[in-house]
Order: sequence, then C-alpha cells, then structure tokens
Amino acid sequence: MWKKFKQIIFIVLILNVIFIIWGRFFNPPITITQIGGLFEYGRLQRDYISYDQMGNNVKKAIIASEDQKFFIHNGFDYIAIEKAMKNNEKGKKLRGGSTISQQTAKNIFLWQGRSWIRKGLEVIYTFIIEKVWNKDIILERYLNSIEMGQGVFGVEAASQYYFGKSSKNLTISEAAWIAAVLPNPKKYDPKNPSSYLRKKHSWIMRQMGNVSLK
Repeated sequence: MWKKFKQIIFIVLILNVIFIIWGRFFNPPITITQIGGLFEYGRLQRDYISYDQMGNNVKKAIIASEDQKFFIHNGFDYIAIEKAMKNNEKGKKLRGGSTISQQTAKNIFLWQGRSWIRKGLEVIYTFIIEKVWNKDIILERYLNSIEMGQGVFGVEAASQYYFGKSSKNLTISEAAWIAAVLPNPKKYDPKNPSSYLRKKHSWIMRQMGNVSLK
C-alpha cells in the first residue's frame, strides 16, 4: 500500500515538472477556472496571443492595478502580504496581497478558493515559475488566462468583448477599463460602470505613468 502511494506521488510530481517546463513554451490548453466559467455561463471566450501582440497599454494597466512591483520582486510582495494580514485581522473586508506571479500560479495550476492547502501549493508553484520561467512569460500566461468577464478569459478576448478591437490597439483609457474589473470581473462591467469602477479607472490611468515594462 505504501509502495503504491509513493509511486502515485512520484508520478504526480513528474507530471507537474513536465507541465511546468511545458508551460514555459506554451499557454495552458485549459484551466480549472476556465472549465468553471464554461459550466457557469455556457461559453468560453478566449484568444491566446503572444506577449508582443498584447500591446503596452494593457500590460501597464494590469500591472498598475494588480502589482506595481512585479518586475522587481521574487514572486512575493511581503509588504503587501503583511498589510493584507493586518487588514483582515481587524475584521475589515478581506484584502488580498497576491502578486501577479502568485495569481498566475493559481490560475494555471490550481483552483479558486481560500483554503490553506491551495495557498500552500500556490506558494510552491510561484517559487518554481519564478525560477523556471521569466517575468515576460509569467505576465503573458497571466494576461492570457485571467478571468476578465462572465465566461471571458484573457486580455485579447476581453478587448474584443468590451471594445471590439485587438488588445494591441487599446487606448490608455480602454486598457484601464479592462484592468479595473479585476479582481472581481463577474461583478464589474466597463460597459455599465459603477461610481466605484469609475474612480478605480481614473486611479489606474494615473498609476500607469509610473509603470515601466522592464
């Protein structure tokens, strides 16, 4: 029994290693979150594109909104994590401290949720992809797989869905609208923005000037 268990663990580890190495060169065929969106909304709207095809505005908008230290941290923003923990301990609205690298690990390899098991696996995968991949690959995988609307995944699909154009042609304002729906794309809609979303959109546009892609 123990021998069989060890064999299963070994096989799982090997498959994970293969998937991580494979992911350095290719986008995932499908993710658990995308499968969930397909079942929930009856559609899967996505369009994987290369890093160079995405255009700089949407990259800067997402980084400005989600993780302004992306290119300088090692996968974890310890200051943001500490602030999130203190905020949550005070009983305020739950606030995340996840970096783009952590969100990429979660979206590509894992599932949504707040369990300690998933969070522990997220840390492991984040550490590995920071070593095996590079920042451009991590950002490309993230921008292609992130949920951007109801059944809409990735910045290219979101750009076509909200503005009817390719992501490389998005204006600064349009890119900021797409970024503004994160981290709750099922709730927020750039086509019908709330006052909160308008404020966030303006904030993102101001922050984009501080973002460098290298």
